[in-house]
Amino acid sequence: MSSDYDRPRADPNATACTYTDYTDDEHDETELPATGDGAEGLEREVWTELYGIEDPEMPVSIVDLGLVYGLELDDGAATVDMTLTYSGCPAREIILEEVEAAVASVEAVDTAEVRLVWSPDWSLDLVTEQGKEALEEFGLSFEDV
Repeated sequence: MSSDYDRPRADPNATACTYTDYTDDEHDETELPATGDGAEGLEREVWTELYGIEDPEMPVSIVDLGLVYGLELDDGAATVDMTLTYSGCPAREIILEEVEAAVASVEAVDTAEVRLVWSPDWSLDLVTEQGKEALEEFGLSFEDV
């Protein structure tokens, strides 16, 4: 019976999913979540915009959820490294488009790019204290992590 089943085999020549942009950027887990603490000037303005973006499924800032891993500013170009709570997130495109538009809306930003990264994996450990409070107000509870 099961021995008669022709199981699919891995393709040794397979390439990464074209839907996901994979990067080799490593983020130091001890510096996460990135929150913009101490940012000034243009960097502060961009962080303010990022804090204004809520997860579409719950009223919590993407920064307080720990989804933002980094922000780079270079001569009018802004790059946000971020992750999602899981790779199959149904709100993926909504969040990415909103982040790019919010960052691009800052007057001194000429170009905005969002890099989706998967390392390190997102976990509840990355949620800020404000994020935990917002999640509890929303009705979600979890053990201290």
